[in-house]
Amino acid sequence: MLISLHVKNLALIEETEVEFGEGLNILTGETGAGKSILIGSVNLALGARFDKEMLRQGAESALVELLFSCPPQEQELREKLQELEIPLEEDTVLISRRMQPGKSVLRVNGETVSARQVREVAELLIDIHGQHEHQSLLHKKKHMEILDAYGGQAAQEALAETSRRHREMTDIAQERAKNMLDQEALRREQDLLSFECQEIQEAVLRPGEDEELEENYRRMVNGKKIAETLEEVRQYAGNEEGGAGSALSRALRSMHGITEYDGRLEQMAEQLTQIDDLLSDYNRDMAQYSDTLVWDEQDFRRTEDRLNCLNRLKDKYGSTLEQILQAYEQKCQRLEKLADYDLYMSELEQRLTQAEEALAGACEKLTAIRRDSAAGLTGVLTEALQGLNFLTVQLEIRVQDRQPVTAKGWDEVEFLISTNPGEAVKPLAQIASGGELSRIMLAIKTVLASRDDIDTLIFDEIDAGISGKTAWKVSEQLDCVAHAHQVICITHLPQIAAMADRHYVIEKTASEDSTVTDIRLLAGDENLQELGRLLGSDGMTKAVLGNAREMRQQALKHKKDHVD
Repeated sequence: MLISLHVKNLALIEETEVEFGEGLNILTGETGAGKSILIGSVNLALGARFDKEMLRQGAESALVELLFSCPPQEQELREKLQELEIPLEEDTVLISRRMQPGKSVLRVNGETVSARQVREVAELLIDIHGQHEHQSLLHKKKHMEILDAYGGQAAQEALAETSRRHREMTDIAQERAKNMLDQEALRREQDLLSFECQEIQEAVLRPGEDEELEENYRRMVNGKKIAETLEEVRQYAGNEEGGAGSALSRALRSMHGITEYDGRLEQMAEQLTQIDDLLSDYNRDMAQYSDTLVWDEQDFRRTEDRLNCLNRLKDKYGSTLEQILQAYEQKCQRLEKLADYDLYMSELEQRLTQAEEALAGACEKLTAIRRDSAAGLTGVLTEALQGLNFLTVQLEIRVQDRQPVTAKGWDEVEFLISTNPGEAVKPLAQIASGGELSRIMLAIKTVLASRDDIDTLIFDEIDAGISGKTAWKVSEQLDCVAHAHQVICITHLPQIAAMADRHYVIEKTASEDSTVTDIRLLAGDENLQELGRLLGSDGMTKAVLGNAREMRQQALKHKKDHVD
């Protein structure tokens, strides 16, 4: 259940917080007061696109927070939160979004999440019916979604199996199409693969060899400079006259001549001995390295040719030796397939036939579930429509085969309806008006709500295009839904507002320098005054208030009779 909505710096709202209750929560207000901000705020919190124009003038950022209850019996929701590693605090779920131009942050219980993750959580918490959603009933795609939703877990499992089988069949068909070759193309590919495999194989590649060769090549190319520099270093550090080694030896001999005069000089002489040993080791290592610098023209050419060979292979098959060896394995496997091309294609054909048969079986199962669901949905939906003043309604849900098969099966689902006696059923797009579509969608929402665990339903002006007795029927239907779910409904009809368990008004106030929209809960007789305004009266006369009170009493009687 949605406990509260907190909005700050969004459109005309400076800051407001509204607490919702169980049952039927009704929101009304003058045209232009900002009723759409409610739905807009909820949608923004659930990841809808934020535009900088939505930010209140002068504000740097906007904030929307939705607080939901999550009682222990909401097992699926708790499992989803655990899957997303979102902590559950005090059996509540807080969805928040802070927005500023070019940036927004979504959080669930303090954990930063993506828009996709928010939607995964939200679809277990709330169902929103926007002002124009009923227009989706004009498209057959929506009809299939509704039927599959009514089919419940069995339909969803069959749909998932069909989708998986379709993906498998498509993958095999694509592999077959990619490998269809005529004999000439087959021969050309085999020749090319044979040449490439042989070229790589004859190179006898060893991982890391290229790095070793490049190091040796750099040393060979720069051998003369290295030798000249080492000779200069030898003169400075060696044992010849003027070198550091010779000077250090003389210094050490002189030091040993005075160590007997002071014990501290013995320690200094030891340090000097260690330096002399280190310099001797260095000179020896340098001499050994210098001996390796003998120039070998043949060795240089071999190294250069080998590097050129490896670089040519890199240009053709991969940027590293490891990638070249991987390409070699793939080409050998492909060559092996082509060697038994007829057998390979025959196996593909067999796999494709099996995949098509498996897909057909999944489609048949899905079709059977849909036809059973169609029969059940037709009955309960007809009953719901009759409760919404479609007194002579005739409904038909057709499930027919179509081609080609898709991930949703081979069915085409279409809702057909007749609202007048003696008229044949026709597609919704041909006969239903906007008001009728709105009522049909309400009936569908009512039926589906009875089969799922979503606690909160939001209806944004579900009453479009209706009035009079029909409006009362819609009001009664909403009240029936509100006995099993929390319903939040924005309306402009007094018949629906009269049925409220909690009635809120959305008000806009203007001052010299700003305009502010706020939402508040009506108390006492305030709801009668709001009903009077909805009845179209310019002033709150006794007659107007009497009409409002009579309407409210009629609604309360319906509530009492429904409970009894």
